[in-house]
Amino acid sequence: MPNNNWPVLILEEWQDTLATLHMWAQIVGKIRLRLTPLVNHWWNVPLYVSACGLSTSPMRYDDRIFEIEFDFIDHKLRIECSDGALTTLALRPQSVADFYKELMAGLQGLGLDVRIWPMPVEIPNPIRFDQDQVHKSYDAEYANRFWRALVNIDDVFKKFRSRFMGKVSPVHFWWGSFDHAVTRFSGRPAPPREGADRITVEAYSHEVISHGFWPGGNGVQAAFYSYAAPEPPGLSESQIKPAAAFYSQEMKEFLLPYDAVRQSPSPESALMDFLQSTYEAGANLAKWDRKALERE
Repeated sequence: MPNNNWPVLILEEWQDTLATLHMWAQIVGKIRLRLTPLVNHWWNVPLYVSACGLSTSPMRYDDRIFEIEFDFIDHKLRIECSDGALTTLALRPQSVADFYKELMAGLQGLGLDVRIWPMPVEIPNPIRFDQDQVHKSYDAEYANRFWRALVNIDDVFKKFRSRFMGKVSPVHFWWGSFDHAVTRFSGRPAPPREGADRITVEAYSHEVISHGFWPGGNGVQAAFYSYAAPEPPGLSESQIKPAAAFYSQEMKEFLLPYDAVRQSPSPESALMDFLQSTYEAGANLAKWDRKALERE
């Protein structure tokens, strides 16, 4: 796949599919959450970009391992086990409730008795998976476009990650917030967040500068983001690249519209400029030991 193949993503054309995929991904993600031991900052729960979609990576169940993968080329959900057993479900317009029922039945048919809390997270007005007849759209073309965008983004994020010798997260897809991200750490503990819940306490126990891609929602088009936690004074006034990037006072993040990257002469260079310039702004102001943390 050529790196210049950055597909068009217009929220209004696929927002119903996006909302449905978000719920489907949460169901699959919660299976991974249920079966894997806690890793610092919840790194055991995300999904990963694969050769055809998004995957859980292998998970252990008794004396077997299995993997669940969204295939956005052939538009199937595959549950594949280490003993050769395989169940395939068609990705098609169907309600979250029906998807949940089919997936749980597929697991049971493979001898995988996995039970999850059937309530979505990180969204307003959640509907239990087994009762959700609202979200039921699937545009195969847009699902494929979304995956193709993630393939390109994943590649740039991994190159950016490779420049850092300090503690850094994998490049991974968070099914709760539905964003693709990579996070660098200074190595210093972060001040406690008053009133923070368990998830936030674990996620932000140490100083970070995080970068990611969000496909959009609530009338906001797809965008890349960058934030520092805690945010050092003066960060919002920093000069960053490319010219289309800006600091959102509402979000307390730097944002770069996906379409600005897509339409640039070199999308990969434009995105890398955003990642590097926002990192440098945060790291310099927060006085990170960049010489010790970065490759020359």
